[in-house]
Parts: sequence; structure tokens; C-alpha cells
Amino acid sequence: MERNEIKERVNKVIAQVLKMDGGQIAEEHSFAADLGAESVQSVELMAGFEEEFEIEMDEDEALEVQTVSGAIDFIATQIS
Repeated sequence: MERNEIKERVNKVIAQVLKMDGGQIAEEHSFAADLGAESVQSVELMAGFEEEFEIEMDEDEALEVQTVSGAIDFIATQIS
């Protein structure tokens, strides 16, 4: 799967969980500082990524991911 497709699907999950327009999401955005995600939403994001990409993410490693680009890169390594 190409990085651009991963990015589109990551943005879709973020938009659903954080109830925002996907067009407002940039790769450099931090989930907490820029997008306003609270800790419970971080867990919801992880669950959303697992469902969207049909992967199992290590919770500790996944919660260390703080940015959209970090999530894209992390998921890319999980599905390759």
C-alpha cells in the first residue's frame, strides 16, 4: 500500500474520531496540541486505525505516536 493511500485512510479515521473535516488535517499536526485529541480519543484513534487497516497495534508503541505523519509511518511499518 502506498503512503498516500495510508495517509488518506488515516485522515478519514482522525476526522471520524475527532469529529472534524479531514481537509483540516496536515501531516505535521500533533494529535493533542494541534487537533485537540484528549487521552481517551487517543485510544479511540488507535482502535480506529486497527479496524481500518486490519492490524494489531502494540498499545505502548502506538500511544507514543504524537503526530499524523508519525501515525502514517507507524502504520506503514505494521502493514508491510
